[in-house]
Amino acid sequence: MKKQVWQAVGFLAALLATSSAIGQTNRSDTITDIPFAFTVANYTLPPGRYVVTRMNETTLRIFNSHKQGTVVLTTGVQSKTVQDASRMVFHRYGDTYFLSEVWGAASGTGRKIFQSRAEKNLRGKRAEMEIATLPIPR
Repeated sequence: MKKQVWQAVGFLAALLATSSAIGQTNRSDTITDIPFAFTVANYTLPPGRYVVTRMNETTLRIFNSHKQGTVVLTTGVQSKTVQDASRMVFHRYGDTYFLSEVWGAASGTGRKIFQSRAEKNLRGKRAEMEIATLPIPR
């Protein structure tokens, strides 16, 4: 009898762990590995695997498995062509990266993230900016 109780407890614990993991992501989430630290909405986040979730028409949630992340305000952007693959666009100033845009595959629309204060300060100092694009594997 004790063995059956422990089996039931073990099963319920496994079921609970699985349901909470599934509840954290959905099919519309974008999951990618970002190999460098980056800034978004005045937060600097470490390199790692991130999940990007579209919350509604104006916000994205960006977080990693350590619950580090933020919710950011965005605006819609249009491309002249349909994107073949999902991608993230960063503005790079030296070794500092700022998340700028998130694009989905098979779509001509993306989300542009409003600039952080730190990026605005760098732009005001006329720092040289490069565009870094990170393709997101399917």
